[in-house]
Amino acid sequence: MGFEEEYQTFINEHLQARTGERLRRLQEGHKHAEMLFLKHVWWPLFHHFRYLHPEYEVNDFKDGKRYLDFAYIRPAIQICLEIDGYGPHLQNISRWQFSDSLERQNQLVIDGWTVIRFSYDQVKEKPRRCQQIIQQAIGRWLGDELDHTTLSLVEKEVLRLAISSGEAISPIKVEKHLKLSGKTVRKVLSQLVDKKMLLPASGTVRVRSYRLGNQVRHFDLINRRKNSP
Repeated sequence: MGFEEEYQTFINEHLQARTGERLRRLQEGHKHAEMLFLKHVWWPLFHHFRYLHPEYEVNDFKDGKRYLDFAYIRPAIQICLEIDGYGPHLQNISRWQFSDSLERQNQLVIDGWTVIRFSYDQVKEKPRRCQQIIQQAIGRWLGDELDHTTLSLVEKEVLRLAISSGEAISPIKVEKHLKLSGKTVRKVLSQLVDKKMLLPASGTVRVRSYRLGNQVRHFDLINRRKNSP
């Protein structure tokens, strides 16, 4: 399915699973900015909404409740994604509200959250840069997970480089980073393409750069291999 169908299914599933204040917050808090983020940043990067929770409820440091625009939650990782608009409500924010916002973010970090904040303008005008930041944040965890795979040491290091870069990598960049010969690098890159860990990003007869394949970006197939009998 395409974005529109998957998006409606995603939102409807969360609406049906909620009641009370959690339902109201999703109905009223999930608006154009959040939808735009999903459409232009998240969907092109992952093509699914697994592990993502809109208007996610967390305990407040003052014994109340707060809601995150999005929470990305998997074992050993929890990322808070906030989309900040720039309008009258932000321009007229009081000094107390400003301090409260900072304290809220600090508390999330103390509680183990990685906090990533984008402005509405960033989401609208620079979606690729937003994708790179998300990819780098999630990539830190994925990089550790690579240690549980059957890839060779060199293959793992190439993938870690691609994950940390957040963009397509060239054979020359790999050569310099790993201090390997061009022949060895081309062989390893070709092996990773065969395993669908990397995909050609530019070039036809001779590939000039490579990007992460779905097996690394989603990591579902790797996890299935790891957990299979």
